Amino acid sequence: MRSNQQNNQQASQQHRSPDPRPALNRVPRVLSIAGSDPSGGAGIQADLKSIAANGGYGMAAITALTAQNTRGVRSVHVPPVGFLKEQLDAVTEDIEIDAVKIGMLGDADVIDTVARWLTRTRPSVVVLDPVMVASSGDRLLPANAEHALRELLRQADLITPNLPELAVLVDEPPARSWDDALAQGKRLAAGSDVRVLVKGGHLDSQDCPDALVSPDGSVHQFSASRVRTRNTHGTGCSLSAGLATVQAQLGDWPASLQRVKAWLQGALEHADELQVGGGHGPVNHFQSLWAHRPPADGDFSGQLWQEIAGVRRDIFGLDFIRALGNGSLHRRHFEYYLAQDALYLNGYSRVLARASALAPTEEEQLFWANSSRQCLLVETELHRNWLGGQLADATPGPVTKAYLDHLLAASAGGSYAELVAALLPCYWLYADVGATLHAQFRADQPADDGEHPYAAWLSTYADEDFAAATRRAISITDQAARNGSTGERERMRQAFGGSARLELAFFDAPRLYSQ
Repeated sequence: MRSNQQNNQQASQQHRSPDPRPALNRVPRVLSIAGSDPSGGAGIQADLKSIAANGGYGMAAITALTAQNTRGVRSVHVPPVGFLKEQLDAVTEDIEIDAVKIGMLGDADVIDTVARWLTRTRPSVVVLDPVMVASSGDRLLPANAEHALRELLRQADLITPNLPELAVLVDEPPARSWDDALAQGKRLAAGSDVRVLVKGGHLDSQDCPDALVSPDGSVHQFSASRVRTRNTHGTGCSLSAGLATVQAQLGDWPASLQRVKAWLQGALEHADELQVGGGHGPVNHFQSLWAHRPPADGDFSGQLWQEIAGVRRDIFGLDFIRALGNGSLHRRHFEYYLAQDALYLNGYSRVLARASALAPTEEEQLFWANSSRQCLLVETELHRNWLGGQLADATPGPVTKAYLDHLLAASAGGSYAELVAALLPCYWLYADVGATLHAQFRADQPADDGEHPYAAWLSTYADEDFAAATRRAISITDQAARNGSTGERERMRQAFGGSARLELAFFDAPRLYSQ
């Protein structure tokens, strides 16, 4: 009986080798046969997340129950194999299965039960992750179970051992180099008539190579940069489940591996964001989905502010800002700055009026309209009190023109969200500079004896009304980000960053252009 079964399995394997199946035009239904991890990072929990993240509908038949967390496994309970058979039969009798991922199989009886089920159902795609060796190097299966698992390899389309497991399967010491690992993969593929995914994650190298090795010895190699994170719990489970899912869609093993490796790379790169557990935490299966979710209140503006940390640092490093703060700024430089600021505010007020016209609520319309009016009042004040009416001969400098062109381009596009993001740095950076310099001025001259030549300017931008307007502009920007699409938020980010860099250039312009 065993001999006939093996012959049928080998014939099936040879029939499947060329992968002639067309890609699915629907969501693949993928069954995970594996153990449970209550902490959610590995086993069926990781499999179901991986299946969903890669576009499949996930199902699970549980082979073992574990008590574990990110620090380790405490105990394992293997339910009666009769119950596993009932799970498999229940799913099979009702649902057509497009792909199967097999993970932890606790003993020989469990392995034989799964083998008999595979023989009856013959799923189109079978990926086997042979869980045999713990991270510590300890063998997880008794000898009879290891023998049964070796027989099960022939019923898989692909097996995904780590390097210690690969070594056990070929009865050799673990590979210490990539060439040795490939050689072991070739011997296993030829000896068991099965594709082998050789994984280089356990090697000490800068990159993380993988290779698909076929029974005929052909090799497809892939490489990715190694992600430096301790949060790698369930990486093997996630990779194998993702491969089963994507292979059911594409019918092409190299293409499937390329896609899943790219997804897993992102999941590892963002793993630390989850902050799950105190040990080796899970990968971030849904990072690409969550990256596109609308930001919570304050999240988007907070990200924008952090992204211009370098710009803010450079602003406070400018000679103009330092001299303005301590009162040593040359009058010629300050007058050039004020003249350009007056010209800028005149154009800026028009852009604010455009924001008022695009605003979705009456309250926001009033805010931008009042801001536009206030800009004109400030421009008039600068003209009358600081410049003595000598603005008529002033012309916009290169930076002033570039800044206004940037704002006009944002206003002409018709996107309210992009426009308010472009307007925000003029509020936020001026409020930050004004408050910082004013606090420094008050600390140096607590009596405000009038000796500081630029005290009035510092007071203007440290004024609480301006601070309140800045907070409102930040709030409006956050709301626009929540209402906008992913693409619109990216355009908002670009508009904000562009304005911030032009603010830096505006503060530095007197040094370059004043005569």
